Amino acid sequence: MNHINGLGRAVACTLSKTHFFDSYALLGRNKPAIFNTIHLMEKEAVGADIEYFEIDFAQPEKIPQLIEGVMKRFCNISCLLNIAGYTDPRSLLSTSLESFEYTYKVNVYSPFMLIKECTRHMKNSGGKIVNVASTAGMGPRPGWLSYASSKAAVISMSQTLTAELAEYGIKIYCVSPGRCATKLRKRLAPEEDPATIMQPKDVAEVICKLVAPEEQCLDGQNIVIRKQV
Repeated sequence: MNHINGLGRAVACTLSKTHFFDSYALLGRNKPAIFNTIHLMEKEAVGADIEYFEIDFAQPEKIPQLIEGVMKRFCNISCLLNIAGYTDPRSLLSTSLESFEYTYKVNVYSPFMLIKECTRHMKNSGGKIVNVASTAGMGPRPGWLSYASSKAAVISMSQTLTAELAEYGIKIYCVSPGRCATKLRKRLAPEEDPATIMQPKDVAEVICKLVAPEEQCLDGQNIVIRKQV
């Protein structure tokens, strides 16, 4: 599970209550946030084996070594949750190449590398992969060029991989949340009342339903999650 803050933390803590898994690998670079998340998870998933692996998702070239370390520690990967995301909303003329590349490294290249490396170890026994995109990737979003296009890429990648990885028994899910009350959303829309929009736990509950062992019907759809008003 990558990126443990905001939505990542909500998913980790909600998932630990389900007892679907007895071991978890948490990936990211914010050590204090991740160790706090592990502490919260241990209260629910008593006896679970939870390990932190440090990674900067702006450096996707380091992911093969990262997954090698996960395999040495756990010997198996049955589920991958790609939750990490980055945005720096700007118009076309104010978007630098460096900012555009950084967004794609975090939002597209790292999920691609994680899926690729995990598939090497999942192809013999199957598994589930959940990619978190966004409703921003489903249509025009002026002023959000790099973020919106990167999330559109995640949606398309998920659809393609659904067909490509089916022969290995690997199911791909893509979820596209709408406005969600995370710290990032607060920074982007400081005047917005977080109580009026969707909460991280709402998205987390949907993701947990997808990774549940009994869920075998959905595959490849872009699942939109919005708060009904």
